[in-house]
Amino acid sequence: MNRKEKRSWNDDSDRPTKRSRHDRDDDLGDNLEHLIVRLGEKSTSSLEKNLEELVDILDHDVSKSAKSGIIKIICECVAEIPEKTSIYATLVGLLNNRNYDLGANVIELLSKGFKESLKNCEWTKSHSFVRFFADLVNCHVISPASLMNFFETLTDVTMEDNIPQVRSDFFIYIVLSSLPWVGYELYDKKEQDLEQLLNTIENYIAKRSRTHHTPLRVWYSDTPHPQEEYLDCLWAQISKLRSDKWAERHIYRPYLSFGKVLCEGLQHNLPNITIPPHAPSNTYPYPRVVFRLFDYTDCPDGPILPGAHSIERYLVEENVKWIIDSNYFDVKECAQALLTLQGSHKMPLEYVLIETILAEIFALPTSKYLEIFYGSLLLKLCKMQPSSLPQVLAQSVQILFDRIDTMNAACVDRFASWFAYHLSNFQYTWSWDDWSSCLTLDPLHPKPKFVRECLLRCMRLSYHQRIAEIVPDGFKILLPDVPEPMDKYNTEDSTNLPGISLVGKLNQMLSSRPTIEQVGELLEAPEGANGDASGESIPHCLKIDIFLTVLLNKASKSFSHLFSALLKYNKILLSLNTSEEAQKQILTTIYEVWRHHPQLLVVLTNKLLKAGIIQYPAVVNWLFSKEYSDDFTRSHTWEILHSTVKRQTKSVMNIQKELKNLKAKAGKESEKQQEEPEKEDDPKIKVEESGDDAPMTEEDEIERIEEKLEVALAEQRDLFVIIFQNFVSQLSEHIRSCESKGKSFKTHWFRWGIGRLQQAFFEHHQHLFNIIPTLESIVFTTDLDHHISLIFKQFCSLQA
Repeated sequence: MNRKEKRSWNDDSDRPTKRSRHDRDDDLGDNLEHLIVRLGEKSTSSLEKNLEELVDILDHDVSKSAKSGIIKIICECVAEIPEKTSIYATLVGLLNNRNYDLGANVIELLSKGFKESLKNCEWTKSHSFVRFFADLVNCHVISPASLMNFFETLTDVTMEDNIPQVRSDFFIYIVLSSLPWVGYELYDKKEQDLEQLLNTIENYIAKRSRTHHTPLRVWYSDTPHPQEEYLDCLWAQISKLRSDKWAERHIYRPYLSFGKVLCEGLQHNLPNITIPPHAPSNTYPYPRVVFRLFDYTDCPDGPILPGAHSIERYLVEENVKWIIDSNYFDVKECAQALLTLQGSHKMPLEYVLIETILAEIFALPTSKYLEIFYGSLLLKLCKMQPSSLPQVLAQSVQILFDRIDTMNAACVDRFASWFAYHLSNFQYTWSWDDWSSCLTLDPLHPKPKFVRECLLRCMRLSYHQRIAEIVPDGFKILLPDVPEPMDKYNTEDSTNLPGISLVGKLNQMLSSRPTIEQVGELLEAPEGANGDASGESIPHCLKIDIFLTVLLNKASKSFSHLFSALLKYNKILLSLNTSEEAQKQILTTIYEVWRHHPQLLVVLTNKLLKAGIIQYPAVVNWLFSKEYSDDFTRSHTWEILHSTVKRQTKSVMNIQKELKNLKAKAGKESEKQQEEPEKEDDPKIKVEESGDDAPMTEEDEIERIEEKLEVALAEQRDLFVIIFQNFVSQLSEHIRSCESKGKSFKTHWFRWGIGRLQQAFFEHHQHLFNIIPTLESIVFTTDLDHHISLIFKQFCSLQA
């Protein structure tokens, strides 16, 4: 099913009509599939009429071979378009009413799809299948008793031995999240069994660990809105629904229009489904914390916002997330679908959309999609609904800023990045004076830090003078520095600096476009030839400092000039890189020249890594060095760190991909050889292949790549160890220093430091889970301060 080729019933020509069997079968691939996919979307005919006509075609006029294909399409729609669960449930109910065997085929294929999704760890699909099974009870396709048995099978996972909590959490979650669809039907027909199931779930909820709750919170304060753990929140919502006799007012249920017809259908029993056992390689969905920004007092006009424990609040938020997932590649279509959300007239839609999208932006450990997507989506929504959405979004920004004191460090970064992007699309217009209270706070306080980082990102999207013009005079102290290079060898006091004579020669030589050899000869001249005024020889690190300082200032006209200069003199830089100390000097010099241009620091560091001039550990050690300590709390420091790790990780993934492809190729060739008749060995070929120049066999190539991968994984592990050792060293030293002075170590600096430690875990969580034993034995040992080790324990709990 290709979602990009969807078509709509926009006119009568697209509606299914009775035609010859030959024509209909020919058009199934390019017409009927599109009609099924777009079922329930904008049409000149009612949904009920379209359903009836589609069922007529599928039941009477489509060949038996084509029906199996159509059933497969319906099952794919169930898995991929969860926002239309009840529409497809109605379609299957009507088909089952017409043809019992057809209904059985659908149930069989859905059950198979559910088993495959569990086997392949496709948890989102598994969730969709379970919810669909629940809704089929409403359509008289699946018996309530059969569904109850299925739910009991899912909850029995909680009694398995030696499994991580996230596994049992997932199965409890998919049962609870399906109950709003079928709760009333089960309450009506299987009340005792339903109560027993809920009591089992309640007991599980009460005893589960919540160590993961704190690190996943956007805010560390529950004022004014509690930041609840997702399963606790859903259980509270289900409990409220239970007390309301399972009456909800949000789910669109088209099958109610066919009640008399559907009740005549024969019901099926779900086949017995065995849940695959836990495997160490299984990665389950992470737990979450429910993001709350608004309550009913924030929405003065129009419909009332449902309470935090109202099931309608959960259902509409899930609907928004489904629409985003389905339309991720088309921002315009996504915005249109959100603004026409089913049941939107029953609640303040703008507030729900803003809160849910911001929840996705701030989701920890990482956002599901790129930040630019969410930013573009909010822009599109503001332009399509200019009368209300921009005002609600501005209100949201003010609330976020007011609560930023307790916001997670990673979320502060995302807030600044998104807000700067949003401002860039509105001429950077904002009521900055409303935030003037932050000007008197400690520079490391979250509020002035946020404004400074936001303005820095605005400058990246514009230029310094433009940003200086948009902020009031009082905010000038938070403006980024003018992004100009610094040349310590071109000041009034530079005449007595060591190596100043070499600076003059190098400046003169670079102005005349010398060859690489000429520059190299000047730098490699015998000791004393390039000495300073006192006649002393120039140390190697000073040569690096002089060469790079002069080169970077000479090529400072633009990014292109800088990159060209580094490319041209790449050979010289490689020759100067004789040790890790030399690499540190290269990075220190770049920092001293371009410390007022953080974006360029990020780019240049990446370029040096790509060229092989510096190595990954050198970058990490430099970022934690005393020379770089002034910028330790600034966001670009961690941008450099994470881009460095991601570059190293990408190289590992490329090797893994190469090895996988090579093994797949070898497997196919092995199968091919087994199928072909054996041929007599050619002695001539044997002699040629036994020579010294014989080509490497596939087995040898696979072994070589495996060894290469082993080395790369070891380097990756060592890099992570270096990162966390540096974190532990810095934070531990801060704690010891403060305690020796009788001061509290819980300063703004410590808050940013511990926040960045947590962010490092979150940014690279997929790879860090593979080396937890190593980190536990080398870095996060038992003698570590518990404020630091707690971050590690909380991270481990995400898959515990």
